[in-house]
Amino acid sequence: MRQECIVGNRRAQEQLYNMFSPKMYAVCLRYTGGNADDAQDLLQDSFLKVYKNLHSFRAEGSFEGWIRRIVVFTCIEHLRRKPKPVVSEIENLAVQDKELTGYDRIAMQDLVKIIGSLSEGYRTVVNLYLIEGYSHKEIGEMLGINEGTSKSQLARAKGILQKKIEQFNKK
Repeated sequence: MRQECIVGNRRAQEQLYNMFSPKMYAVCLRYTGGNADDAQDLLQDSFLKVYKNLHSFRAEGSFEGWIRRIVVFTCIEHLRRKPKPVVSEIENLAVQDKELTGYDRIAMQDLVKIIGSLSEGYRTVVNLYLIEGYSHKEIGEMLGINEGTSKSQLARAKGILQKKIEQFNKK
């Protein structure tokens, strides 16, 4: 199928899209904070890149992982190009240095909504570190920030997530 996609076979491209788009759409939704229109646009952009770069897949890892990496980088590029909102308030958080607890008592879709409610910066670092498994060094390189900023963003995001999860579990 890959070779057929490379030569532009639309049917093969459609099969590839149908096979991987549901999982990759979920990735896009996480990075857009649940914005379905933006997620759909990013998914389409990602698959255009996948088709264009299929010849460069070296089969050194999983094909799905290769596609996911393209999707993640497409989402990050989108976030970089997006105008930054003016921050009107500063959060003074006393972040505790502990792992998140209580998330195992809520449905995954609710956890995704809670993560989606984070500010763009926090949400991006949470997605990259906790979900995608990138290191702080890699995150820093991807986002153009230093490693310490990535760690700080994650610590603050964890504090906010912990509070939101506790509030959710009290409902």
